[in-house]
Amino acid sequence: MAAPQMIFVNLPVRDLDASKAFFTALGYAFNPRFTNQDAACMVISDTIYVMLLVEPFFRGFTPRPLCDARSHTEVITCLSAPSRAAVDALLDKALAAGADEPMPARDYGFMYQRGFQDLDGHLWEIAHMDGEPG
Repeated sequence: MAAPQMIFVNLPVRDLDASKAFFTALGYAFNPRFTNQDAACMVISDTIYVMLLVEPFFRGFTPRPLCDARSHTEVITCLSAPSRAAVDALLDKALAAGADEPMPARDYGFMYQRGFQDLDGHLWEIAHMDGEPG
């Protein structure tokens, strides 16, 4: 049996220590094996990781200019949550840690979601699915 596929989302950050403190406040841990002064490996699950890379280090992986996520949208990373209450709890933590909530909560009946913008402007959605679209 093949190993499960993994995902590593790479995000540029201006202040690695501030980003680590922010995501720690949300309850995430970091893998010290893949964390140093240039990068931090945030563990979302056994197969999902977010690499927070300081901007100069991130630039070494692409010839293209970085966008400023505080004024441009690059991507929206969506994570599932086990319940509506878990969505709200994570958003409450994010807001308390300094995030912004750019849009109001959305309830589609089968899906409830809220989103936040982290310290570097990256957009995150937290969603609970309960059923299927009508």
